[in-house]
Amino acid sequence: MTRSTTEGGLVELPGGDFLMGSDRHYLEERPQHPTRVKPFQMDRTAVTNAQFAEFVEATDYRTTAEIPLDPATAPSMPAAYFEAGSLVFHMTDGPVDLRDFCRWWKFIPGACWRHPEGPKSTIEDRLDHPVVQVSLPDALAYAEWAGRSLPSERQWEFAARSTSDEEYSWGAALNEGDEIHANTWIGSFPFHNDRTETAPFTQSVSAYDPNAHGLYNMIGNVWEWTIDAFQNAHDPGVNCCTPSRTIEQGKNYVTKGGSFLCAPSYCRRYRASARSPQEAHSSTNNLGFRCVGRAHLD
Repeated sequence: MTRSTTEGGLVELPGGDFLMGSDRHYLEERPQHPTRVKPFQMDRTAVTNAQFAEFVEATDYRTTAEIPLDPATAPSMPAAYFEAGSLVFHMTDGPVDLRDFCRWWKFIPGACWRHPEGPKSTIEDRLDHPVVQVSLPDALAYAEWAGRSLPSERQWEFAARSTSDEEYSWGAALNEGDEIHANTWIGSFPFHNDRTETAPFTQSVSAYDPNAHGLYNMIGNVWEWTIDAFQNAHDPGVNCCTPSRTIEQGKNYVTKGGSFLCAPSYCRRYRASARSPQEAHSSTNNLGFRCVGRAHLD
Protein backbone atom coordinates (compact mmCIF):
# COMPACT_ATOMS: atom_id res chain seq x y z
CA MET A 1 0.00 0.00 0.00
CA THR A 2 1.56 3.32 -1.01
CA ARG A 3 1.11 6.62 0.73
CA SER A 4 1.43 10.08 -0.75
CA THR A 5 2.21 12.28 2.24
CA THR A 6 5.69 12.89 3.63
CA GLU A 7 6.02 12.19 7.34
CA GLY A 8 8.94 13.95 9.05
CA GLY A 9 10.45 14.47 12.48
CA LEU A 10 12.07 12.28 15.10
CA VAL A 11 10.37 9.24 16.62
CA GLU A 12 11.02 8.15 20.21
CA LEU A 13 12.12 4.51 20.40
CA PRO A 14 12.00 2.77 23.79
CA GLY A 15 15.13 0.67 23.41
CA GLY A 16 15.41 -2.72 25.07
CA ASP A 17 16.69 -6.24 24.53
CA PHE A 18 16.49 -7.98 21.15
CA LEU A 19 18.17 -10.67 19.06
CA MET A 20 20.50 -9.04 16.55
CA GLY A 21 21.65 -10.76 13.36
CA SER A 22 20.52 -14.05 11.88
CA ASP A 23 21.87 -17.60 11.60
CA ARG A 24 19.57 -18.39 8.68
CA HIS A 25 20.84 -16.20 5.86
CA TYR A 26 24.11 -14.63 4.71
CA LEU A 27 27.28 -15.43 6.66
CA GLU A 28 27.96 -11.81 7.58
CA GLU A 29 24.70 -11.72 9.57
CA ARG A 30 25.99 -14.36 11.99
CA PRO A 31 25.96 -15.08 14.81
CA GLN A 32 22.53 -14.11 16.03
CA HIS A 33 23.04 -12.84 19.54
CA PRO A 34 21.17 -11.03 22.33
CA THR A 35 21.93 -7.36 22.76
CA ARG A 36 20.45 -4.21 24.24
CA VAL A 37 19.76 -0.70 22.94
CA LYS A 38 19.20 2.37 25.07
CA PRO A 39 16.18 4.58 24.32
CA PHE A 40 16.85 6.86 21.35
CA GLN A 41 15.23 9.00 18.67
CA MET A 42 15.31 8.27 14.93
CA ASP A 43 14.13 10.14 11.85
CA ARG A 44 10.71 8.96 10.76
CA THR A 45 11.95 8.84 7.16
CA ALA A 46 15.17 8.84 5.22
CA VAL A 47 16.56 12.33 4.54
CA THR A 48 14.88 13.71 1.43
CA ASN A 49 16.21 15.61 -1.55
CA ALA A 50 14.39 18.69 -0.29
CA GLN A 51 16.01 18.46 3.15
CA PHE A 52 19.47 17.91 1.71
CA ALA A 53 18.97 20.86 -0.65
CA GLU A 54 18.29 23.11 2.38
CA PHE A 55 21.57 21.94 3.91
CA VAL A 56 23.54 22.61 0.72
CA GLU A 57 21.96 26.04 0.27
CA ALA A 58 22.83 26.99 3.85
CA THR A 59 26.41 25.71 3.79
CA ASP A 60 27.56 25.61 0.12
CA TYR A 61 28.55 22.01 0.81
CA ARG A 62 29.96 19.91 -2.05
CA THR A 63 29.45 16.19 -1.89
CA THR A 64 32.09 13.56 -2.56
CA ALA A 65 30.59 12.82 -5.99
CA GLU A 66 30.90 16.49 -6.99
CA ILE A 67 34.66 16.64 -6.37
CA PRO A 68 37.16 15.10 -8.84
CA LEU A 69 39.50 12.49 -7.36
CA ASP A 70 43.24 12.97 -7.05
CA PRO A 71 44.90 10.55 -9.53
CA ALA A 72 47.70 10.01 -7.02
CA THR A 73 45.28 8.11 -4.76
CA ALA A 74 44.86 5.27 -7.27
CA PRO A 75 47.31 5.53 -10.18
CA SER A 76 46.18 2.25 -11.75
CA MET A 77 42.52 3.31 -12.03
CA PRO A 78 41.18 4.38 -15.47
CA ALA A 79 41.47 8.13 -16.01
CA ALA A 80 37.70 8.55 -16.54
CA TYR A 81 37.04 7.43 -12.98
CA PHE A 82 38.80 10.49 -11.55
CA GLU A 83 36.13 12.82 -12.92
CA ALA A 84 33.42 14.11 -10.62
CA GLY A 85 30.64 11.55 -10.84
CA SER A 86 29.26 8.40 -9.31
CA LEU A 87 27.88 4.91 -9.89
CA VAL A 88 24.46 4.58 -11.48
CA PHE A 89 22.28 1.50 -11.93
CA HIS A 90 21.20 0.64 -15.48
CA MET A 91 18.75 -2.07 -16.43
CA THR A 92 20.21 -4.64 -18.81
CA ASP A 93 18.65 -5.74 -22.10
CA GLY A 94 18.21 -9.30 -20.87
CA PRO A 95 19.55 -11.94 -18.47
CA VAL A 96 23.20 -11.53 -17.46
CA ASP A 97 25.69 -13.25 -15.19
CA LEU A 98 24.57 -12.15 -11.71
CA ARG A 99 28.11 -12.60 -10.41
CA ASP A 100 29.24 -9.62 -12.49
CA PHE A 101 27.78 -6.43 -11.03
CA CYS A 102 29.58 -4.39 -13.68
CA ARG A 103 26.81 -5.47 -16.06
CA TRP A 104 24.37 -3.09 -14.35
CA TRP A 105 26.55 -0.57 -12.49
CA LYS A 106 28.17 2.21 -14.57
CA PHE A 107 30.33 5.14 -13.52
CA ILE A 108 28.62 8.26 -14.88
CA PRO A 109 30.50 11.60 -14.91
CA GLY A 110 28.26 14.30 -13.47
CA ALA A 111 26.09 11.92 -11.45
CA CYS A 112 25.52 13.40 -7.99
CA TRP A 113 22.72 14.06 -5.54
CA ARG A 114 21.24 16.76 -7.80
CA HIS A 115 21.49 14.51 -10.86
CA PRO A 116 21.14 10.95 -9.53
CA GLU A 117 21.42 9.21 -12.93
CA GLY A 118 23.74 11.74 -14.56
CA PRO A 119 23.69 15.36 -15.88
CA LYS A 120 20.41 14.97 -17.77
CA SER A 121 18.49 13.71 -14.71
CA THR A 122 16.89 15.91 -12.07
CA ILE A 123 15.33 15.76 -8.62
CA GLU A 124 12.75 18.45 -9.34
CA ASP A 125 9.94 15.89 -9.47
CA ARG A 126 11.24 13.82 -6.54
CA LEU A 127 11.88 16.25 -3.74
CA ASP A 128 10.17 13.81 -1.36
CA HIS A 129 12.40 10.92 -2.46
CA PRO A 130 15.44 9.93 -0.40
CA VAL A 131 18.61 11.81 -1.28
CA VAL A 132 21.09 9.43 -2.93
CA GLN A 133 24.63 9.65 -4.31
CA VAL A 134 25.83 10.62 -0.82
CA SER A 135 28.93 9.21 0.86
CA LEU A 136 29.33 8.60 4.58
CA PRO A 137 31.17 11.93 5.07
CA ASP A 138 28.30 13.64 3.21
CA ALA A 139 25.75 12.04 5.54
CA LEU A 140 27.78 13.00 8.60
CA ALA A 141 28.09 16.60 7.41
CA TYR A 142 24.31 16.84 7.03
CA ALA A 143 23.75 15.26 10.45
CA GLU A 144 26.15 17.72 12.10
CA TRP A 145 24.37 20.65 10.44
CA ALA A 146 20.98 19.31 11.52
CA GLY A 147 22.11 18.81 15.13
CA ARG A 148 21.85 15.04 14.85
CA SER A 149 24.03 12.01 14.26
CA LEU A 150 23.95 8.78 12.29
CA PRO A 151 22.65 5.55 13.83
CA SER A 152 24.78 2.67 14.99
CA GLU A 153 24.05 -0.63 13.28
CA ARG A 154 22.49 -1.86 16.51
CA GLN A 155 20.13 1.11 16.73
CA TRP A 156 19.19 0.76 13.08
CA GLU A 157 18.40 -2.95 13.34
CA PHE A 158 16.36 -2.48 16.52
CA ALA A 159 14.31 0.21 14.78
CA ALA A 160 13.76 -1.94 11.69
CA ARG A 161 12.80 -5.05 13.64
CA SER A 162 9.87 -3.23 15.16
CA THR A 163 8.42 -5.24 18.06
CA SER A 164 8.90 -8.81 16.83
CA ASP A 165 11.56 -11.28 15.74
CA GLU A 166 9.93 -11.78 12.34
CA GLU A 167 12.04 -11.47 9.18
CA TYR A 168 10.25 -8.22 8.34
CA SER A 169 8.64 -5.45 10.32
CA TRP A 170 5.23 -6.52 9.01
CA GLY A 171 5.51 -10.31 9.38
CA ALA A 172 7.11 -13.43 7.95
CA ALA A 173 6.65 -12.84 4.18
CA LEU A 174 8.20 -10.20 1.89
CA ASN A 175 4.94 -9.64 0.04
CA GLU A 176 1.52 -11.13 0.67
CA GLY A 177 -0.43 -11.68 -2.53
CA ASP A 178 -1.09 -8.28 -4.09
CA GLU A 179 -0.05 -6.48 -0.91
CA ILE A 180 3.38 -4.86 -1.43
CA HIS A 181 5.18 -3.75 1.70
CA ALA A 182 8.43 -2.24 0.43
CA ASN A 183 10.16 -0.88 -2.66
CA THR A 184 12.17 -3.92 -3.72
CA TRP A 185 12.75 -5.41 -7.17
CA ILE A 186 9.67 -7.19 -8.53
CA GLY A 187 10.47 -9.22 -11.61
CA SER A 188 13.58 -10.67 -13.22
CA PHE A 189 16.69 -8.83 -12.07
CA PRO A 190 18.31 -6.80 -13.59
CA PHE A 191 16.36 -6.53 -16.85
CA HIS A 192 12.66 -6.55 -15.96
CA ASN A 193 10.95 -4.70 -13.13
CA ASP A 194 7.17 -4.90 -12.89
CA ARG A 195 7.03 -1.51 -11.17
CA THR A 196 9.09 0.63 -13.55
CA GLU A 197 11.30 0.39 -16.62
CA THR A 198 13.12 3.70 -16.18
CA ALA A 199 14.45 5.95 -13.44
CA PRO A 200 13.57 7.04 -10.90
CA PHE A 201 13.65 3.69 -9.18
CA THR A 202 13.29 5.30 -5.77
CA GLN A 203 9.92 6.24 -4.32
CA SER A 204 8.73 8.77 -1.75
CA VAL A 205 10.29 8.36 1.68
CA SER A 206 6.79 7.81 3.06
CA ALA A 207 5.70 5.24 0.50
CA TYR A 208 4.05 2.18 2.06
CA ASP A 209 2.85 1.80 5.62
CA PRO A 210 5.19 2.56 8.54
CA ASN A 211 6.34 -0.17 10.90
CA ALA A 212 5.14 -0.49 14.48
CA HIS A 213 7.54 2.25 15.59
CA GLY A 214 6.10 4.65 13.01
CA LEU A 215 9.21 4.52 10.79
CA TYR A 216 8.92 4.46 7.00
CA ASN A 217 10.88 2.38 4.50
CA MET A 218 13.28 0.72 6.91
CA ILE A 219 13.27 -2.04 4.30
CA GLY A 220 13.82 -1.34 0.59
CA ASN A 221 13.92 1.94 -1.37
CA VAL A 222 17.56 2.79 -0.51
CA TRP A 223 20.35 1.36 1.60
CA GLU A 224 21.09 3.54 4.62
CA TRP A 225 24.46 4.42 6.15
CA THR A 226 25.33 3.57 9.75
CA ILE A 227 28.37 4.79 11.67
CA ASP A 228 29.77 1.30 12.36
CA ALA A 229 32.82 -0.10 10.57
CA PHE A 230 31.99 -3.35 8.75
CA GLN A 231 33.25 -6.71 9.94
CA ASN A 232 32.57 -9.97 8.09
CA ALA A 233 30.62 -11.31 11.06
CA HIS A 234 29.14 -9.92 14.25
CA ASP A 235 31.37 -9.80 17.30
CA PRO A 236 29.01 -10.10 20.28
CA GLY A 237 31.87 -9.28 22.61
CA VAL A 238 32.02 -5.63 21.49
CA ASN A 239 28.29 -4.96 21.35
CA CYS A 240 28.30 -2.64 24.32
CA CYS A 241 31.05 -0.41 22.95
CA THR A 242 30.49 3.00 21.38
CA PRO A 243 31.48 2.93 17.67
CA SER A 244 34.18 5.29 16.43
CA ARG A 245 32.96 8.54 14.84
CA THR A 246 36.25 8.90 12.92
CA ILE A 247 35.86 8.02 9.24
CA GLU A 248 38.84 6.23 7.74
CA GLN A 249 39.67 6.46 4.03
CA GLY A 250 39.33 3.10 2.29
CA LYS A 251 37.48 1.48 5.18
CA ASN A 252 34.09 -0.21 4.75
CA TYR A 253 31.10 0.77 6.86
CA VAL A 254 27.79 -0.98 7.49
CA THR A 255 24.76 -0.12 5.38
CA LYS A 256 21.33 -1.52 6.23
CA GLY A 257 17.87 -2.08 4.81
CA GLY A 258 18.38 -3.18 1.21
CA SER A 259 17.13 -1.12 -1.71
CA PHE A 260 15.03 -1.10 -4.86
CA LEU A 261 17.60 -3.52 -6.34
CA CYS A 262 16.98 -6.32 -3.83
CA ALA A 263 15.36 -9.30 -5.55
CA PRO A 264 14.81 -12.92 -4.48
CA SER A 265 16.92 -14.08 -7.43
CA TYR A 266 19.84 -11.79 -6.65
CA CYS A 267 20.01 -10.01 -3.29
CA ARG A 268 17.81 -11.11 -0.40
CA ARG A 269 19.00 -8.33 1.86
CA TYR A 270 15.53 -6.84 2.29
CA ARG A 271 15.48 -7.92 5.95
CA ALA A 272 16.25 -6.19 9.25
CA SER A 273 19.25 -8.42 9.99
CA ALA A 274 20.81 -8.01 6.54
CA ARG A 275 23.91 -5.84 6.19
CA SER A 276 26.30 -4.81 3.48
CA PRO A 277 29.78 -3.18 3.36
CA GLN A 278 30.28 0.13 1.59
CA GLU A 279 33.53 2.09 1.35
CA ALA A 280 33.09 5.33 3.28
CA HIS A 281 33.60 7.66 0.31
CA SER A 282 31.55 5.71 -2.22
CA SER A 283 28.15 6.78 -3.50
CA THR A 284 25.45 5.21 -5.65
CA ASN A 285 21.87 5.97 -6.67
CA ASN A 286 20.50 3.38 -4.23
CA LEU A 287 22.26 4.62 -1.08
CA GLY A 288 20.95 7.25 1.36
CA PHE A 289 20.63 7.74 5.12
CA ARG A 290 18.52 8.82 8.06
CA CYS A 291 19.59 10.39 11.36
CA VAL A 292 19.22 9.80 15.06
CA GLY A 293 19.00 12.38 17.82
CA ARG A 294 22.44 13.54 18.93
CA ALA A 295 21.59 13.08 22.61
CA HIS A 296 20.93 9.40 22.03
CA LEU A 297 24.25 8.07 20.70
CA ASP A 298 24.38 4.37 21.54
